[in-house]
Amino acid sequence: MYQRIKYDFAQELSKIKSSGLYKEERTILSEQKPNIRVEYPAGSAPRDVLNFCANNYLGLANHPKIIEAARKALDEHGFGMASVRFICGTQDLHKTLERKIAEFFQTEDTILYSSCFDANGGLFETLLGVEDAVVTDALNHASIIDGIRLCKAKRFIYDHADMASLEKALKKAREGVDVWDGPGLDKEPVPARNIMIITDGVFSMDGDIADIRRIVELGNTYDTLVVVDDSHGTGVLGQTGRGSVEEAGMLGRVDVITSTLGKAMGGATGGFITGRREIIEILRQKSRPYLFSNTVAPVIVAAGIAAFDLLAQGQELREKLRENTAYFRNRMKALGFDIIDGVHPIVPVLFRTFENDAKLAQQTARELYAEGIYVVGFVYPVVPKGQSRIRVQVSAAHTREQLDQALRAFEKVGQKLGVI
Repeated sequence: MYQRIKYDFAQELSKIKSSGLYKEERTILSEQKPNIRVEYPAGSAPRDVLNFCANNYLGLANHPKIIEAARKALDEHGFGMASVRFICGTQDLHKTLERKIAEFFQTEDTILYSSCFDANGGLFETLLGVEDAVVTDALNHASIIDGIRLCKAKRFIYDHADMASLEKALKKAREGVDVWDGPGLDKEPVPARNIMIITDGVFSMDGDIADIRRIVELGNTYDTLVVVDDSHGTGVLGQTGRGSVEEAGMLGRVDVITSTLGKAMGGATGGFITGRREIIEILRQKSRPYLFSNTVAPVIVAAGIAAFDLLAQGQELREKLRENTAYFRNRMKALGFDIIDGVHPIVPVLFRTFENDAKLAQQTARELYAEGIYVVGFVYPVVPKGQSRIRVQVSAAHTREQLDQALRAFEKVGQKLGVI
């Protein structure tokens, strides 16, 4: 059988490559930091480049205090748990981190997952049934999309960041959902029992921020739960780094926040859900990724504790990040690049006005690599067709000299390829 299906796969891969949508992986030979050593393409001589495509927003991926905490945990708590939480996979470290996250976000309780993808994968199926409805932004992260697919709730999609579209979807959900789930059962729509609104706090491809204040207001009007995935906001936004919910002045007003330890908070792995106590307890009892996946490793948990401690000590890193982001955004716009306005360190450089946008984005990334700047072209299916881009990500660890080097490279390559 495989000989036949092998041909099908080979044909599909050929089409992906010929359309310019093939995604190549680069091998990093150093620690994660602004200047890295990379082997690309495979087998070629390694070279030193500046890294502008990591989620290492605060530069904590190699922070000495985080490495020290992980090393100490390895000595005192071992390497792995070899079990799930409810059997024999819970250490004091796990409970400490969960308490620290709840205190940080001013919520009632927290539950850890192997990743935020797993957290979102275990959220909707646990909380929502066939009589319920979930209302979701059209550009929400893939983990939210996949998590919703696992539940039986009626799904309503609203236009990206469009609050009028959101309200329209909420009205439809209140009017009725189909609870029919087999032959001979009632097919008449009934008003949704429970409704959940789910949005990214920061949308990972555009870097724009959800209107959380208005979403909470609509949630109150239509009596819904409000959930925010703040993976790209945690540690980055808000006066004290508590994310897009704090930025909107809505701490304590959002029912559930999902997020990650894998971006600003040290850049390793691990995710969490924090929010109302009863919701967290239900997740502990029924959420499948939590019940059936190994516990987050002690070294990761200890590093997460250290990351939140560092975040609580001051604003210096966030202030440097805001300064770097504003500088880079303003200079790129002045050069004539098509970027989405905003304040987040995700800076999308778009190619939407060009006919061969996918190939141009990939070619631009290759040319920039030749100039010593490591970025990646994002093309379909990661982004919609016609919306290809390079997603530049600024870090507090970048120096002004490194930002200027990247800007000079973008100007040179942009002019060469006719982008600017």
